[in-house]
Amino acid sequence: MPSDPLVLAVDQGTSSTKAILVDPAGRVVARAVAPLAERQPRPGWVEQDAVELWHSVQRAVRDCVDPALAHRVAAVGLSTQRESLVLWDRRTGEPLGPLVSWQDQRTAERCRDLVAAGAGPLVRQASGMPLDPMFSALKAVWLLDTYDPERRRAKAGELCLGTVDSWLLSRFGGEHVTEVGNASRTQLLNVDTRRWDERLLDLFAVPAPVLPRVVASGGDFPTTRGLAPVPDGTPVRAVLGDSHAAMFAHGGWRPGVVKATYGTGSSVMALGDRGDSPALCRTVAWDLTGPGAGGAGAGTRGPVLAVEGNIRATGRTLSWLAELFGTGEQTLLDEAAATPGRVRFVPAFGGLGAPWWEPDAVAVLSGLTLGTRRGELVAAALHAVAHQVEDVVSAVEDVLGEVRLLMCDGGLTRSARLMQLQADVGGRSVARSAEADLSARGAADAAGLVAGLWSLDDLERRPRPTTGYQPVGDATTRAGERARWRAAVDRALPPAHAEKEDGA
Repeated sequence: MPSDPLVLAVDQGTSSTKAILVDPAGRVVARAVAPLAERQPRPGWVEQDAVELWHSVQRAVRDCVDPALAHRVAAVGLSTQRESLVLWDRRTGEPLGPLVSWQDQRTAERCRDLVAAGAGPLVRQASGMPLDPMFSALKAVWLLDTYDPERRRAKAGELCLGTVDSWLLSRFGGEHVTEVGNASRTQLLNVDTRRWDERLLDLFAVPAPVLPRVVASGGDFPTTRGLAPVPDGTPVRAVLGDSHAAMFAHGGWRPGVVKATYGTGSSVMALGDRGDSPALCRTVAWDLTGPGAGGAGAGTRGPVLAVEGNIRATGRTLSWLAELFGTGEQTLLDEAAATPGRVRFVPAFGGLGAPWWEPDAVAVLSGLTLGTRRGELVAAALHAVAHQVEDVVSAVEDVLGEVRLLMCDGGLTRSARLMQLQADVGGRSVARSAEADLSARGAADAAGLVAGLWSLDDLERRPRPTTGYQPVGDATTRAGERARWRAAVDRALPPAHAEKEDGA
C-alpha cells in the first residue's frame, strides 16, 4: 500500500556501499550502489579513507531513497565490513589516520613476535580466533602506537577506536557503541562472555576507555542523522557484520545451513559451537535481543554462536588479474579456458587465511609454459577460489558433520562456471542465491524483525530463490585435483608452517 512502512538497509563493504529499500512483503523497491576506493601505500598495507567511506554511505542512501518515500522509512539496518579499524577524536569526530583494512598485513611481524612469545593459546581460547593480522587487535596496536604512543589520550577517553559499524554509528551521534558480532571479530572480545577481555587488552596494550560499549545486534543504537533524504531520528533497528547478514538472509537460523560469501575475500559460516577447530574461528553470529525485538524467535535471539573460516582473496584474485591485464572482470570470466592445464595459482597476496592461518605464505603461480595464455590463468584463478572455499567447507564438516548443500552468495557467484566448479571440487550440491545484495537483504530482514514489521514466521515463508548446481565427475578425479591443489598450497606455505604443524 502507498503508506506502508519501508526498511532501509545499508551494506557497507570493502569496494562499495549498497543500499536497498524493502517493503513489508519483502520486495526490494529500490537499490543503489556507491563505489569506494582503497589504497596500498606500501607492500602489504591496505587502507581506506574513513570520511570517504561515510560519504559513500550517504551517496548510496541518497541515490536509493526517493524523497517522496523517505517519510515511510520506519527502520534502518546496517551491514558492515568487519575487522577494519578506525581511530578518531571523540570531541571532533575526525579520524586521526587511515581506516586500516581487514586485508592489511603491516602487523605481520608483530604477530610473529606474539606467537613466538607464546601468546597464541590465550588469544585462541579467549577470542575464539588464531593470532593473525586480519583481525582488529593488531591494527589497534599500530594505530595507537602511531597516533597515541603513550596511550595518554586513549586512557583519558579522548579517542575512540572502532570497527566500521561503530564508526558509522558515531556519525549519527550518541554514545560510542559497537554490535556484538562485529566486536567478536576484533580479537579483543571474549567470545563466551561477550565482554572486552582484560587479558587481551593488556596483551595488545589497548586501554578500555578507547573502546565502544558492546550492544546486541538488535540493540540500543543511536538514531540516524545525515542520511538525507531519510529524516533524522529514524531508528536503527539492527546492525550485523556483512558475513553474518548474508547468513541471516539465507535463513541461517535454521539447522544445517552452511553458506559461502564470495566478495573481495570469502567467508564460510555455519551456526554451531561444537569443539574448537584450529582451522576455524568461533564468532558471535548475531543477538537480536534488545528493544522492540518481539518478532525474534529461536535461532535469532542470542547470542547465537557460529564457526567460520575466512579466505583473504577470492574476488580480489579476479580483480587483480583484471588490473594486471587492463581489462574488465567480466571479460576475463568470458575468456576463461575450459581447464587451467598445468597452471596452478595460489593467491596468497597477504598470506593465507583459513584453514592455514599463515600470514607468511606467498602467492604462487606455477606450471607456466610458453604456450600459456590468459584464459588458462583465469581458469586457474577460478579453480583457486573453488579449492580455497572447499578447504574451509571441509573444515566445517569436520566440526559439524556432513555438508551436503552449500549456500552461495556474493558478486563472484554471477559466474555459473565458478558455481559448477565449486560443486565439482567438493562433490556436493551448491545453491546460488538469486538475491544480488544478500548482506543488505539480511540487514533489512533483521531490522524489520526487530522493529516488528514482520515475524520470524513471515521470514520463514518468504521465497528464497536459488539456482542449483550438482557435482559431475568421479571421486578419483576429484581426489586427484584436490591433491594437486594441496601440493600448490604447500609451495606457498613457508617451511616454518610445517614445523608448526608437526609441533601442534
